[in-house]
Amino acid sequence: MKTLIVAEKPSVATDISRALGKLPKNGDFYENDEYVVSSAVGHLVELAMPEDYDKKLGFWRLADLPIIPKSFELKPIEKTKKRFQELKQLMNRKDVGEVINACDAGREGELIFNYTYKLAKSKKPVRRLWMSSMTSAGIREAFDHLRSEEQMAHLADAARCRSEADWLIGINCTRGATKRMFGSRAGNVAGVGRVQTPTLAIVHERERQIRAFVPRTYFRVVAEFGLKAGRYEGVLQRAGFSKSGTDDQDRIDRIWNKAEAEAVAAALRQATHARVEEEKKRTTQAAPRLYDLTSLQREANNRFGYPARRTLQIAQALYERHKMITYPRTDSKALPEDYIPVCREVLGSMEGDLVPHARLVLKQGWVRPNKRIFDNAQVSDHFAIIPTSEKPKKLGEDEEKIFDLIARRFIAIFHPSAQFDVTTRLSRVADHTFKTEGKVLVEPGYLAVYGRSLHDENGAATLPPVSPEDGHPARAVIENHRIDEESTRPPPRYTEATLLSAMEGAGKLVDDDDLADAMKEKGLGTPATRAQVIERLINEKYMDRDRRDLVPTDKADRLFSFLSSIEAEALTRPDLTGEWEYKLHKIEHGQLDGNTFIAEIAKLTRDLIERIKAPEPDSPTDVICPKDGKPMLENFNRYISQDGGLVVYKTIGGLTVNREILQELFADCRTDEGKEDEIRSRIGPKSFKSKRGKVYEAYLTITNDWKVKIEFDRSGQENGIQIAPGVEPVGVCPKTGGRIFETPNAWVVQVNTDGEETYPYRLSRRILSKETTLDDFLKIIADGKTDLIKGFISNRTKRPFDAFLVLKEDGNVGFEFPPRAPRKPGKAGGAKKKAAPAAAGKGATK
Repeated sequence: MKTLIVAEKPSVATDISRALGKLPKNGDFYENDEYVVSSAVGHLVELAMPEDYDKKLGFWRLADLPIIPKSFELKPIEKTKKRFQELKQLMNRKDVGEVINACDAGREGELIFNYTYKLAKSKKPVRRLWMSSMTSAGIREAFDHLRSEEQMAHLADAARCRSEADWLIGINCTRGATKRMFGSRAGNVAGVGRVQTPTLAIVHERERQIRAFVPRTYFRVVAEFGLKAGRYEGVLQRAGFSKSGTDDQDRIDRIWNKAEAEAVAAALRQATHARVEEEKKRTTQAAPRLYDLTSLQREANNRFGYPARRTLQIAQALYERHKMITYPRTDSKALPEDYIPVCREVLGSMEGDLVPHARLVLKQGWVRPNKRIFDNAQVSDHFAIIPTSEKPKKLGEDEEKIFDLIARRFIAIFHPSAQFDVTTRLSRVADHTFKTEGKVLVEPGYLAVYGRSLHDENGAATLPPVSPEDGHPARAVIENHRIDEESTRPPPRYTEATLLSAMEGAGKLVDDDDLADAMKEKGLGTPATRAQVIERLINEKYMDRDRRDLVPTDKADRLFSFLSSIEAEALTRPDLTGEWEYKLHKIEHGQLDGNTFIAEIAKLTRDLIERIKAPEPDSPTDVICPKDGKPMLENFNRYISQDGGLVVYKTIGGLTVNREILQELFADCRTDEGKEDEIRSRIGPKSFKSKRGKVYEAYLTITNDWKVKIEFDRSGQENGIQIAPGVEPVGVCPKTGGRIFETPNAWVVQVNTDGEETYPYRLSRRILSKETTLDDFLKIIADGKTDLIKGFISNRTKRPFDAFLVLKEDGNVGFEFPPRAPRKPGKAGGAKKKAAPAAAGKGATK
């Protein structure tokens, strides 16, 4: 009888067939007298959808919820149905006596195989191939340690439970939230999940902090001192400072009262010298630990700007196609304790500029037992990502970058720590102390692997030394001083790198010790799924990428407003995942019955759907309605007058209408009756967003029949600009010779040709909170580009930025960003910024 081996992907099936002796290919699989090797091409089988149980459930209705199958059914995934049928035939062939599960070693690989095996109704005995390296030697070693079906039973049960629980929460809460938030409007889906919703909550909470942030002005007193060997600067340290837990913006070098800063400056003017004291201390810095997938994705995002999904794709190619690294979908940063000989072999196979560093490790005998590197207790399903001894192949540019990260960190971990001399210098003037720090590399250690040496310039970190000529005790001349006025900044937005860290460390947000401990291993999601979660949130329009920043959209605002209104915050916190991981871990170890767990999830689903279905009462606000003179009422979705005649939705054209905007809209609202097409109130321009995500500016209005609408400014359209009679031109167009007029909303050029007036150029008077000038308009017409304009305020991030306004070929105005400051040595440069469309929409037309 033959043994059928089922890999997860065709490339892995090819590698297995090669390791077993180059099996001949037979169609889509490999076969000889002993083995048949095929693959599942990823997922082939999924849980049946509600409409597969009952066609009526294909229509999303609140009345049908909750949907809880008595037993979960499986079905082939439509696009890979043919492949499933082929695998089913192989599993049920009469000459196949055993099946080996060779899918990826982990919970998800277990699920892929077991769903396929179950739907194929195979009864053949099963064993498990658990691989961590795709080299032929690694595959053959895994065959020497096949696991039994009994050994894998609990992991398989945990995988099934995770899948069914996600189905129950995801299907029911997504349908319920969608119907409550969007009603019957097509194309709007409010995706809810036990991983993606808490992940979005992390980003959304940071956005709330940024929006609520009020900058505070502070002052720093900086003095310049002179010694015989050179000059240095020191920053005033406040006397008696102690860090309090109530003000996280307070620092020892920040003065909140300008008078205090000026008093210190006065003392500096009265003095001529400062007493100098300093302390030197030798410090060490160990090499960073080996990569797991999340730390590799963070590093690649920080250094190269790669999205997490892209890094995973590259790492998977290095593992599967090139065989140059070990299994990348790992959450471990350690190696097995018996891996010392393997590491020596890998170091001996290094090529290129890594060779001298690898040889030094071997020569010095630095590969030895070390719990920071070799520790069975820190190895989960897989160990850390390291290179293999496979000879390097021709790699693409992106693959080279990722492989270099992995190889250098692998070599560096065996090197000694780097050593620095850190000097802390205190310059005292009367009762005031100024602090200066310098850091000098004295022993590169592992940093040599990254190109650092004692000959590096340490620039700003190096201090001129104190010499005997400066006296004893030493004195420095006070040569200059200044008061720097600065403002506190809001917390930074999440990037993919920092969000991955937050997802990994989400257990810190959980109060229950047992649940937090369970999340130490997994966090929110797994290393293999975190990138997918981030991409899904972006694809479902919950977040946007603003260069490297992740910015939640108004759809996210609506989701959390809704979940808060029905008191379903459990879906927004990582506690739910913590509880699941805690219980799934117990299932994996045979300490909890899987069916008991699913019964608990079904109960939770019923409770959540009950909350979703419950009608939300309208609550009064402090905003007075101009129509009936009474306080407006609100729920998560809209504001409504008490007589029901005026409704303002909280999201209009992508604009989030908060109470401040509502007050602004009502402030000068005309209440007397007028013509049908008249406007009662008009505010703006405001930044709206189209369904395709394009930002444009328009006005928010209340019409005479108490309807709230978006009104476009038509003055920018050719022949649609109204110049009031008697208005004098303010300049002459350098290109057309036409007259330049200043309208309430724009600078425009008017050209009269044979009695017909045209308007070839226009520039909005206000773009992203910044007023444009006539000089800007003249400059953009003449040169196609303004001078650098400082102080634009991003609509999405609310942060200031500087940019040039440029006239593009299509007549629109775009932003061009100034070059970035050069990065410090050793850090990769960022992606080149491209001109982005101005948020003001069509700022100019030609």
